[in-house]
Amino acid sequence: MTTPDLNLLFALDVLLAEGSVARAARRLRLSPSAMSRTLARLREATGDPLLVRAGRGLVATPRAEELRRQVGPVVQDAEALLRPAELLDLSALDRVFTLRTNEGFVEEFGPRLVARIGAEAPEVRLRFAPKSDKDVMSLRDAAIDLEIGVAGETGPEVRIQALFRDRFIGAVRAGHPLSKGTVTPERYAAGRHISVSRRGREKGPIDEALGGLGLQRMVVCMVSGFSAALAMARASELIASVPERHTAGARAGMYSFRLPVTTVEVTISMLWHPRLDADPAQRWLRDCVREVCASR
Repeated sequence: MTTPDLNLLFALDVLLAEGSVARAARRLRLSPSAMSRTLARLREATGDPLLVRAGRGLVATPRAEELRRQVGPVVQDAEALLRPAELLDLSALDRVFTLRTNEGFVEEFGPRLVARIGAEAPEVRLRFAPKSDKDVMSLRDAAIDLEIGVAGETGPEVRIQALFRDRFIGAVRAGHPLSKGTVTPERYAAGRHISVSRRGREKGPIDEALGGLGLQRMVVCMVSGFSAALAMARASELIASVPERHTAGARAGMYSFRLPVTTVEVTISMLWHPRLDADPAQRWLRDCVREVCASR
């Protein structure tokens, strides 16, 4: 039996991640013709075409999709075995970590996270990137170190770890009529509301819950962030419905109340690419985020 060339595993991992012979060649510092010959060897070894022409590009076969999920961990384990063990010197660590998250997380958890990191690694800087440019490729290419938010559609290789659960509550200015007495579904629905949606949607889960009771609220304006909603509610008779933990500081001085309808709690998670799993600095960063989110 012929011994397989294990170097092909590294080429396979890059080829399936890039989905392009040209891009894979650039990452591996090979010529396109050498990369094409490597693809031919992989096809012969696996007995599958792996990448087939579709228009001007290449698409992965079902066998390639299966291999993509399997080869990544194998390559990472091999790299970890061949990497010398290092002790992380936080006092000398000079890095910029990019976290993609929404403004609510930055406002509520950002100051504590910066303080937590600065206490141990004063040369480390954090860059908070907006959620508007969300894409899995940024995680895969290490342009983003951590994504923090509600985990949605992700690539099959992305790692996910839950941080905390959050629920929506109501917030109004001090002295608002809803700050006195029980907030019933009828009183809540009768008010004038602010809707928060980056996509400009007027209705959401709260409206569905009210609809189940035969009620409908009046949304008089829509904003893209919770901070804007709270600023407007603080200076008017409007009602803002916001996540509790994300807005604890921003609601200071306002009256907050449990929503009189049941809505599903959301799980806030952090996501990262497996290539960053074993990096000591990345592990320390994830520990810092977990500790800050666990504290109240």
